[in-house]
Amino acid sequence: MADKKIKIQLYRSPICTPETHKVIVRSLGLRKLNRIVERPDTPSFRGMVLKVPHLLRIVE
Repeated sequence: MADKKIKIQLYRSPICTPETHKVIVRSLGLRKLNRIVERPDTPSFRGMVLKVPHLLRIVE
C-alpha cells in the first residue's frame, strides 16, 4: 500500500507572525528557511498547511 506524501517548504520567516503560526510551523518539523520536509498526506497535515499558507509552499 503506497502512502501518499506531501513535501512542504518553509519559504518565509515566521518571526513577525502570531505565536500560533510559529507553533504550527515548528510542529510540521520546519526549523530553517527553504527546508523541505515530507509528511503524510492526511487531513490534519493539510489543515496545518492551510492555516499558514503565507509561510509555506507545497512542493510537487
